[in-house]
Amino acid sequence: MTTLYDVPADDLIDAVAAKLEDRLEAPDWAEYAKTGESRELPPEQENFWARRAASLLRKVATDGPVGVERLSTEYGDKKGGSNRYQVAPEHRTDGSRNVIRTILQQLEDEDLVGTEGNAGRIVTGEGRSLLDDTAGEVMEDLDRPELERYA
Repeated sequence: MTTLYDVPADDLIDAVAAKLEDRLEAPDWAEYAKTGESRELPPEQENFWARRAASLLRKVATDGPVGVERLSTEYGDKKGGSNRYQVAPEHRTDGSRNVIRTILQQLEDEDLVGTEGNAGRIVTGEGRSLLDDTAGEVMEDLDRPELERYA
């Protein structure tokens, strides 16, 4: 059986995002919100909300139990120092906790993610099966012989 660990993350996230697009709806503010302090503009991808939800679902499945704080650190970036003047050294910034929290709440409503006491969020059985079934479909579509031994 193919699991989410057997296929490339980018391919899995794209496939899961396609399945989540009709299940999750981005809030009105999402098209105006930045995804972190280091960003100047909001994301321009049309399916950003579904792609971030798929990415978060995979991240919770691999790293769970995990909380919003640690996820915002994972989705953070560098800020400053990258402009041409180099006035100050770079600093690490976190990603938007509001975007992450809202997506996790939507995934909880869809019964794909649950909570484990105060430890954080974990993936449910339905969420794990969505990821693993999608991984099987992705593996069939891939034309990469080096991955065939894992199937």
